[in-house]
Amino acid sequence: MPALLVQPTILRSYMHLAKPFLPVAFFLAGVTYDTLTLSRIDRLFDNLVLLLYLTVLGALIVLTGRMQFGVIPSSPQESGWSMLHCVQWARPYFDNALQFLLGGLFSAYTIFYFQSSSLTTSSIFLGLIILLLIANEAFRHRLSSLKLLVCLYAMVVFSFFTFFLPILTGLMTSWVFLLGAIISTYVVWKVVRLIFEGIEHESPWDPIRIFLPAVCLIISLSGLYFLNWIPPVPLSLKFGGIYHHVEKHQNGYTLSFAKGSWYQFFKQSNDLVSTDDPVYCFTSVFAPVALQTTIYHHWQHRSPNPVKTFSTTDRIPISISGGRERGYRSYTTKQHLDSGEWRVDVETEDGRILGRIHFRAISPTHETHETQTILY
Repeated sequence: MPALLVQPTILRSYMHLAKPFLPVAFFLAGVTYDTLTLSRIDRLFDNLVLLLYLTVLGALIVLTGRMQFGVIPSSPQESGWSMLHCVQWARPYFDNALQFLLGGLFSAYTIFYFQSSSLTTSSIFLGLIILLLIANEAFRHRLSSLKLLVCLYAMVVFSFFTFFLPILTGLMTSWVFLLGAIISTYVVWKVVRLIFEGIEHESPWDPIRIFLPAVCLIISLSGLYFLNWIPPVPLSLKFGGIYHHVEKHQNGYTLSFAKGSWYQFFKQSNDLVSTDDPVYCFTSVFAPVALQTTIYHHWQHRSPNPVKTFSTTDRIPISISGGRERGYRSYTTKQHLDSGEWRVDVETEDGRILGRIHFRAISPTHETHETQTILY
């Protein structure tokens, strides 16, 4: 009998010790689930789910704001059931719902933007998304600040339209981006107006004070776009590498490269080439079905002088069309390389980087390497 009493006590002790780690466990589980399920940025179901999240999130922010201003009583004033009673009954769960929706949106955006980003140029924006994702989990009990909620809402709406409008229109231009920023500003302003609708507030500037930080955030994010610090969603580099030879077949491309050492299990391209041999840069870039755009292979060489800066040798355009799951395949080639370090930036037309491929060119040697091929 005492042994039977000990087991529940031990179980309660384990549950008490594990309680602080449960939010982290659920957070990591949610991110893992999104990573496994959000496969294509242009998938209709995924975008409809994100749009539903944005709609419900906006409605909850409106209800939260109106309760803070006393327009909606926090507890039922009379018996019976109505829409108002349902809202009042659900009020204790608003904070959890807000945290869940924001976490789901930031998690999805982190995955989508990470797939399209080169950390050398997009680290600030991507870091901001990841920081907000973590902050949403860590400070979930502080979501009562209306200004904070409206700013977070502006961030998730802006991030959504940044990739959704190019998918919808099939265009990736500055005008499409600016249209998304304008729509985001209008949506956030509409939410603020609904919060203050029918409220006799002390000053007509009260809605502006709530709205202004969100506008400043959208303007700042737009500045990051024109600095080429926002990842070029919805494009993403699925695969890329440097090869001795590329040959197209009916079933795909055969890519030839020097076989690595016994411990290089995952080697799939060259990192060292001869200056006398032609070099091929092969890439596969994913784009949504309706999108047709131009990407560039930007070949750059770093001279051995003390300055050690990369200089452009070629910037070769490639017209791509979307729809293929593993991306649109293409390659460029270059001969008579100068010795030294090289890199190929895979860029959009406006210079935003999808990915970067590094390799080094050396003078020819008598040493021979076994060649390996892969089919892509």
